[in-house]
Amino acid sequence: MSDFQSHHPSRPGVIHDLGYRHYDGVRDGTGTIARNLFVIGLRHTYGLGRSGKSKVMPFLLLGMSLLPALIIVGVVVLTGLNSLPVSYADYTNQTQLLVSLFAAAQAPVLFSRDLRHRSIVLYLARPLSSPVFALMRWLSLTVALWLFMAVPTILLFLGAMLSGLDKSDQVTQLLKAVVLQTLLALMIAGITGLISSVSLRRGFAVVGSVMALIVLTGVITAVQAIAHEQESDSVSTAAGLVSPWSLYTGLANAWDAGVDTFVPVDGAWVPAYVLVALLLVAGSLLALVARFRKVGSR
Repeated sequence: MSDFQSHHPSRPGVIHDLGYRHYDGVRDGTGTIARNLFVIGLRHTYGLGRSGKSKVMPFLLLGMSLLPALIIVGVVVLTGLNSLPVSYADYTNQTQLLVSLFAAAQAPVLFSRDLRHRSIVLYLARPLSSPVFALMRWLSLTVALWLFMAVPTILLFLGAMLSGLDKSDQVTQLLKAVVLQTLLALMIAGITGLISSVSLRRGFAVVGSVMALIVLTGVITAVQAIAHEQESDSVSTAAGLVSPWSLYTGLANAWDAGVDTFVPVDGAWVPAYVLVALLLVAGSLLALVARFRKVGSR
């Protein structure tokens, strides 16, 4: 007989009723989980639902992106200009540094933390699969980037309407910009998301994204400028296939969206640019799915 039994020979076993009840309601499936994951991810990119310091960077960058648009609107409204000094698509191109910094800073929030802290194991418990998780994170960052670019664009459009500029022309240019911004957001979200899912440390992920978006774009721009000076137009145009930003400007130029390039993108180069952009989106998404599937299987 154990010591416990010898000291307490007559103590019976006791079952405590803690008041727990079985859940008999409707159980939400993968669709609801995925939707909630998307919304939470979108909120987190702007620091909503997180600490106060998490809101500083995204809203500071957004404010810096909006400030030139506010100035342009004020000038157009007060002076009565016949057109905007910058097209909607070109405004996004002019603020590419801010867009790239936003993506580089916020992608690790969605893709690095869960892997670093191993909370990904909880997310990938049934019924949520790793492909769905990767897709929802990618969509959250894509929409966050699109909003970052679209808000100043809409502000410019409202200023154009207040100034009485031609509505038909402005709507056409706005729709072109929105489509191009959507494609750009898809590309940047895929690139920065993939880098962040591999580089689990936030600092490394930010540096990697900056290299891929800002440094690479600068190198490509320099190559295009040199090739153009040496009258190697085909080399200049081909170099634009390497960077998401050069793909964006090339397609904007081909679509007459008000963006100038060193060499006009036309002819067979247009479908080449479209194909490379779509392959970049698909390739980065497939790589993200493979990455999370590998992690989830451990």
